[in-house]
Amino acid sequence: MRVTRGAMRRRFAILLLGLLTAIGGLVGRLAFIQVVQAPRLQEKANAQLNRSIPVQGVRGSILDAQGQPLAYTATAPTVMAIPVQVQDKASAAKELSRILNMPEQKVLGQLQKRTMAVYFNPGGRRITEHQVQAIRALNLAGIYITEDGKRAYPYGDLAAQVLGITGSDNQGLTGIEKQYDTQLAGQKGYITFPTNAKGQKLAGAGETYVPPTNGDDVQLTINLAIQQIVEREIEQAVATYNPDKVTAIVENPKTGAILAMANYPSFNPANWKAYPASTWNQNLAIWQTFEPGSTFKIVTLSAALQEKKVNLADKFYDPGYYEVAGHKIKCWKAGGHGSQSYLNVVENSCNPGFISLGEKLGKDALFSYIKKFGFGRKTGIDLPGEGNGILFPLSKVGPLELATTAFGQGVSVTPIQQVMAMGTIANGGLLMKPYVVAALRNHTTGAILSQTKPTVVRRVISEQTAAEVRSALESVVANGSGHNAYFDGYRVAGKTGTAQVVENGHYSGSHYIVSFMGMAPANNPQLVAYIAIDHPRPKAGVIFGGVIAAPIVGRILGDALQVEGIPKQQGGLPRKYRYGDPVMASVPNFVGLTLNEARQLALQNSGQLKTQVIGQGNTIVWQAPSFGTNVQEGSTIRLYLGDKPSGNSIDKSSQKQ
Repeated sequence: MRVTRGAMRRRFAILLLGLLTAIGGLVGRLAFIQVVQAPRLQEKANAQLNRSIPVQGVRGSILDAQGQPLAYTATAPTVMAIPVQVQDKASAAKELSRILNMPEQKVLGQLQKRTMAVYFNPGGRRITEHQVQAIRALNLAGIYITEDGKRAYPYGDLAAQVLGITGSDNQGLTGIEKQYDTQLAGQKGYITFPTNAKGQKLAGAGETYVPPTNGDDVQLTINLAIQQIVEREIEQAVATYNPDKVTAIVENPKTGAILAMANYPSFNPANWKAYPASTWNQNLAIWQTFEPGSTFKIVTLSAALQEKKVNLADKFYDPGYYEVAGHKIKCWKAGGHGSQSYLNVVENSCNPGFISLGEKLGKDALFSYIKKFGFGRKTGIDLPGEGNGILFPLSKVGPLELATTAFGQGVSVTPIQQVMAMGTIANGGLLMKPYVVAALRNHTTGAILSQTKPTVVRRVISEQTAAEVRSALESVVANGSGHNAYFDGYRVAGKTGTAQVVENGHYSGSHYIVSFMGMAPANNPQLVAYIAIDHPRPKAGVIFGGVIAAPIVGRILGDALQVEGIPKQQGGLPRKYRYGDPVMASVPNFVGLTLNEARQLALQNSGQLKTQVIGQGNTIVWQAPSFGTNVQEGSTIRLYLGDKPSGNSIDKSSQKQ
């Protein structure tokens, strides 16, 4: 076939166009590589050419409300090596073993590892300045000095679940350490230098040092002295009742700030691996859910008063049971309380009386208030691992479910939810959001970087209703089931709780969770305190929240209010004494006395008082309960030793008891 001149021209044009397209593609690709990909490729080239040694910054400290360190990082020089850069490994091992007090063969074995970098364990960790100078004098290629840090806890297991733990790479795993890991960790620095293909440092090449950024300090709302008081009471409860678990919380109801939070079992964060995972991985105060029992009655009472379904002076007859949907729900008192006012119903924690309040409200209103008080959802506290609790779906609430819910059975709540509900009543009807972090601070200067502001979640009840409920709860302590929480001069208001635990689908006849929630002073609450004791085993006597938990909260509130410098006041309800109640005695003033003088004074007191000595020193600087307080005969007075009197605050050098 004859090819025409026109066909040849067309073929040449197509060939030329293809060639130009290919050249354009190559130019475009070259431009893409040189311009667009250049930074990334340069970074990869530098990564192959350079080696970097990480330099750890100081992890921020965790401080209490007054700035006392509860957890901090103790740093010290540490020796590391890049094995490929060590030319004479045998000679280097011999010199290093002498300085680090390690076997020569062990050092040599680490230098012979086929890895980028090695640390000399254990002798090369946290070495002295003298060892640092000796190693630097050797001027060994491939041997470097960096910083290593280890978490330290000056108060041992105090607030362990709140503080949390750190892992081997200094990362937060639980508690505040996890929640604020980014702020605490800071940023690593680096020592960077060029190497050849074998990873050996290039001769005559310098080093680039990028300093690390220290982490920020986290300042908590936790008050060290109040935390010590709470943990002291938990220790005594464990020694007395041998329970499975205990949890306690103290809150400032006006802000939602948590002043103390403690659990049993606890652990030492410095050696957390020696404890079961359930101990360090679960903060019972925010995680554990259980049926609250009678402490939940504050919700039913508040709702009934707010909705004007009842007046506390109205009468109710308790025959010892309340029949609901063919079921007889018994009162805890055999034979019942007979004719009583609704104030007596609250004082006596009478289940039939509260069932009647639930029926007056109806399920829609009662469950509406339960949710308004914050039950059934997380409070949003700034700690990981919070539980939700469980409520009956409204569609499944019949007469029986309504009845049991009214007195705290069949619902599941967390301790922190109960504290915030009580705080709502203490705070004039405003529900607050709880928090444990007060501020973030610069680790070096202490300057405040950010601060937590109190957050109002919602108004739940009116100020008038809240005041009426507080008055009723003060009467519970003065005249009713919570009388063991009475603390002379501090107007304690509160509610007892004794909840049966479900085992194998049935309520146990021997396993109870006893609890008590209290606030003080009742007319203007500054503190809310709560304790729950799971499966107490008293050697003798009944298992009731009013008997076991109430006196503990009374002591916590009394001592904590003194720490806060809140004076006692007149005008509270006098305690109603009953047959068999112990004889009371006035506490003398021990402050300023020597230990021997204090013990002699206790022996001379008609109340047969005992003393417990805490701390070290020559003089009694603080006492609890305080001078003039009425206590039971034979009570123990805690005497804090120091060098000189320190007013109304516990000497911070005192040992935790």
